Parts: sequence; structure tokens; C-alpha cells
Amino acid sequence: MKNIKIVVLSWLLVGFAYTGVHSQTNNIPAPQQSEGMALIGATIHIGDGTVIENGTVVFAEGKITAIGKNGEVSVNEDYLSINLDGKHIYPGFILPSTDMGLVEVSSVRATDDGGEIGQYNPNIRAIVAYNTDSELPPTMRYNGILTAQITPSGGIVSGQSSVVQLDAWNWEDAAIKTDDGIHINWPSKLIGARWWMGETRARKNERYEPIINEISDLLKEAEAFSKSPRTTTNLKLEAMEGLFDGSKGLFIHTNDATSIIESVTLAKAHGIERIVIVGGDEALLVANFLKEQNIPMVLADVHALPGEDHDDTVMPYKLPAELHKAGVEFCFGFGGRMTSRARNLAFYAGTAVAYGLPYEEAIKGLTSNAAKILSIDDITGSLAIGKEATLFVSSGDALDMRSNNLEHIFISGRAVQLEATQQKLYKKYSDKYGHDID
Repeated sequence: MKNIKIVVLSWLLVGFAYTGVHSQTNNIPAPQQSEGMALIGATIHIGDGTVIENGTVVFAEGKITAIGKNGEVSVNEDYLSINLDGKHIYPGFILPSTDMGLVEVSSVRATDDGGEIGQYNPNIRAIVAYNTDSELPPTMRYNGILTAQITPSGGIVSGQSSVVQLDAWNWEDAAIKTDDGIHINWPSKLIGARWWMGETRARKNERYEPIINEISDLLKEAEAFSKSPRTTTNLKLEAMEGLFDGSKGLFIHTNDATSIIESVTLAKAHGIERIVIVGGDEALLVANFLKEQNIPMVLADVHALPGEDHDDTVMPYKLPAELHKAGVEFCFGFGGRMTSRARNLAFYAGTAVAYGLPYEEAIKGLTSNAAKILSIDDITGSLAIGKEATLFVSSGDALDMRSNNLEHIFISGRAVQLEATQQKLYKKYSDKYGHDID
């Protein structure tokens, strides 16, 4: 018993040490842009499918003021100019549906604010739990992810997400759009086989119909509440009011084709128009339905394994190209709780390019499409006059892990530091063992 107590105490100490020290990054948010800046001579990927060779981007006070080919854009002589011949400029990439900043170490409960107790929590606001001191945002920035949708998880109705920029002192400074949508985890008709009981096939989910009825009843109540005079307070129903006037989107997390049709049909029956499917492994089977209903998608993980034994082994890689051909709007995302892997978002898009998706369409899937789906396209997502100067410079192809090499990051015109934990450790031990990191 004594030994058991020692082991337990040791793990507790490790957990407290991690949450108290290592989860707090030393990165300091960049100050506001104090002087105008011109990035000259780069290949500019606008984010809407347009490319400007040998172009110039000018921004001041956090906003883009001019963009175009060299010689066609006037640059104030007092502005700081950076020559970027042979390099690439991209809009900041956008990561939708992530628990980054909510979960630091999933095995340490004190660092996990990803979800709340209970099955129906539409009133839960992920933004108030967002930890700007997390170690994860700097690692995301290093691969061009400068904006993210912070999303709760768990239960049937997880709560409300918010969109943030990834360089801030606190959640109030980080927030771009608070409470942008409500997230529902649609149940599956089948439950995986219990291998420990010798089962080899999935079995019917006996709770499927009751859960669907519960979701329908909740939407019905919320719809009625949104149309009735306010005589009482109901936090859950009040949180859902935005679904019926279009100010909030309904993000439905599901993968199978039948559930996609059933969930969209139910939501539209209650007057909800802003609907997004998150996941969608079998989306290609209902591509015509998605196009006709104007339902966009967040592809959860291009680097996933096929969903079924009979699927093409590279179907996840080809899915973005096939959806593009079918006319379905989508953006790239990352599924699962291993949030640190989401830093490879751009390389997921690169894989899709290798399997048939046009390059600039892949860029749209990381930028303008994502911004449109999250309803922040008036602010960011593409490089245009009047939009936020949230962009980065890479010496190579940002979708290729072999050549991607970020040299500059700007969030609302602020020059943000690139260094993350990995780079600090690399330099530390390179110095220790005398290796030239250059």
C-alpha cells in the first residue's frame, strides 16, 4: 500500500508540474503595428484562386491598403519594405473545429476543459475557457495556422464555438467572432463490435431513435422560444436563438451518408439554414444532396484510414478532389483529440493536391472557404484591401513539408515571433552539442 501511495503521489506531482510550468509558454504577443510595411517581389496567393506573380502587399494599422503587381502598387517611402524575390505570400491558414487551448494534456484532468458534464449543453461557451498561454498555438503558427475555431466536445450538444487569432494575452484579445456556432454530435446507427466479447460486426444502436427524438424536441423548443415574447430565462434555449436568425451556424459532426441526410433534413425542418457538416467520410455518396442543399463541409482528417473495409485505400486522400468536382464547398480540418497533429493541416491539403485537387483550390480550403464557412470572410481568409493583414511568408511551398519554411508571420499587421517549443529545444541542444543549426 505504501508503494502504491508513492506512485500515485508521483503522478500527481508530475501533473501539477506540467500544468503549472510547461503549459505556460514564454511567447509574448506582438505589439500593434506601428509603421506601414510593404512586402515586395513575392508570388502572392490571394486565397480566392488568384495568384499574382512578382507582386506587392502593403499594409498599415493592421489592414491591407494595397495589393497588386510590382510597379502597379505605390509604396509610401516611409514604409518598411522587405524584398521577397522567389518567396511566397499566403493568407493565414484557418483551423476549424479544434479543442486547442481547451485541452493541454488529455491525461491530466486539470488541463482538460474540452467538454462539460451532461449530454445537452448549448449554453456552454468554449471561448471563456480558451487558454492563450497554451504551448500549442506557437506550434500551429509555425506552419501558417493563424486563426482557429475553438470548439467544445462531448455529449450530444457540446456547446458554442468561437473564432480566435493565435497571438493574444487573453481570450478577449484573441476573439475574432464569439459564439459563432453550436455543435451537435450526431449519433451513429451502428455501434462498433465489442472485440473483447468476440464480436466481429457492428451492432444496432438501440439509443439512436430516442436520441434523434431528443434532438428534435430540443430544436422544436428552441424554435418556439425564439419566436415567443420573453417572459422567462432559459440559458440553453437562449443560446440557440441565433440558429434561427442566421447569426449562428449549426455544426453537425457526423460521417455516414444516412446521418448526413437525416441531420440536415431535421435542421432545415426547424428553419435552420446555416448548416455545416464536420467529418463527412461518406460525403461523396451524398454529394448531390449537399450541393443542392448548399451545405458546406469541414473535412475532419485527410490523413485518416478508410472508413470501411471495402473502401479504396486512398479514398481519404482523393475525397477533397472528388468533392471539388462534384461542386461541394469544403475546407480542411482535423478530427480527434490529438490536437498537436493539427499543425500538419497544410500538409493534409498538400496530400489532396497530390491526389487531384488543384493547388489553388487547396489554398482556398485552408483560407477563403474556411473563412466563409465560419462567417469571417469579411475580415480575413483572403488578401484584399480593407481586410486584416493576417498572412505569412514562406521561402517554399507551404503545402509541402519538405520546402515549407516560414520566415515572417503577421496577424492584423503585427509581426509575430516564429519560435515555438520545438525550435527552442532544437537550438538548446544544438548549442549544447556544438551542432550548427544553420
